[in-house]
Amino acid sequence: MAYKIKITVKKIKGYCPLYKVGDTIIFDKYYIDSSKSAPVCIHALLSMTSVVYAASHGVNLDDIGIGDNPDEGYINCPDPGPPLTKGGTVLFKIERISGY
Repeated sequence: MAYKIKITVKKIKGYCPLYKVGDTIIFDKYYIDSSKSAPVCIHALLSMTSVVYAASHGVNLDDIGIGDNPDEGYINCPDPGPPLTKGGTVLFKIERISGY
């Protein structure tokens, strides 16, 4: 069984030129549903792919240490933000929302 995964921008520290709080990205099986999703930053995508893959295949997110709920977890993009960069870090919530 594969699961649909919803990623939501929860918080931004510093400056992110792409995302705003509340933006969502939907992974539907192995694809990003571009009709329902914000654009995807390559840096953020790199930080979320292994977690999205695991969650979409039934791994509990609390078991891998990124939340306290089997169907919800949190990750950050890798940009550390000020004072180290001009950008900012984005906190993403990952939710398993349905199965196939």
